[in-house]
Amino acid sequence: MINADNTPRSPYENYNEWYSRQDRAHLIQKSKDAENIFRKTGITFAVYGHADSSEKLIPFDIIPRIISGREWRKLAQGIEQRVLALNAFLDDIYHKQEIIRAGRIPREIIEKNEAFLPEMIGFTPPGGVYTHIVGTDIVRTGEDQFYVLEDNARTPSGVSYMLENRETMMQMFPELFHENRVRRVEDYPYLLRQSLASLAPPGCTGKPRVAVLTPGIYNSAYYEHSFLADMMGVELVEGSDLRVMDGKVKMRTTRGYEAIDVLYRRVDDDFLDPLTFRPDSALGVPGIMDVYRAGNITIA
Repeated sequence: MINADNTPRSPYENYNEWYSRQDRAHLIQKSKDAENIFRKTGITFAVYGHADSSEKLIPFDIIPRIISGREWRKLAQGIEQRVLALNAFLDDIYHKQEIIRAGRIPREIIEKNEAFLPEMIGFTPPGGVYTHIVGTDIVRTGEDQFYVLEDNARTPSGVSYMLENRETMMQMFPELFHENRVRRVEDYPYLLRQSLASLAPPGCTGKPRVAVLTPGIYNSAYYEHSFLADMMGVELVEGSDLRVMDGKVKMRTTRGYEAIDVLYRRVDDDFLDPLTFRPDSALGVPGIMDVYRAGNITIA
């Protein structure tokens, strides 16, 4: 936010001017108000494996991380390129394995990686897309320098907290958004729904039926699963709500079982199908991988 000479960086100039006019006690109270909103709404998360695994409120910072339009355009271009590269890498690993034959990556690093699924060898997912939703963790290391910490390419979570954080910031300090050109984020659920619907298998007729598969209420990211399903206007389902019937994955409804075209799964690979992966999984759907391989459902 601040340069070495103690002046605000260019993207923070307007914000810094606003901040300097604020009463500190007022800002502290606003921060407490935000925490109360999160607590009442149930916007929490848990971190598995930590000594204290209790539910925690998402952090709310009065001082935002501001990225200029110029910086974002550069970042967006790099992230898009990176996601395309990840998909190309996975396609190669599960088909020709040219990167291994070229000696760029040792075979044992791939085959001993817990994320590698031998069951996917030779199979091409719909559209050749392996990673539909990717969470890229980025840190700034300099004025114009960013580094990627990791790519969460299986079941990334956290977007709902960003959306709720923005909504709360707009409620607390609407003048900031009137005085500054801030890029919209509230259309994310709509864009996600559009993206998922566009992945419907060729046999889909009419409007694609999309559902979100959750491990259940005890999962650390359950709030996000329910939030996204609600905001997209789609069903939130657990494995016990689904079954394979007539070569399709069908969802239990008040009208009987109805087919799903696209399943946005928030269940890890190993638990997705007990007939293909972990036989002790109670979170997935027996036989769903056969339907997937037959091209009768898209799993995102």
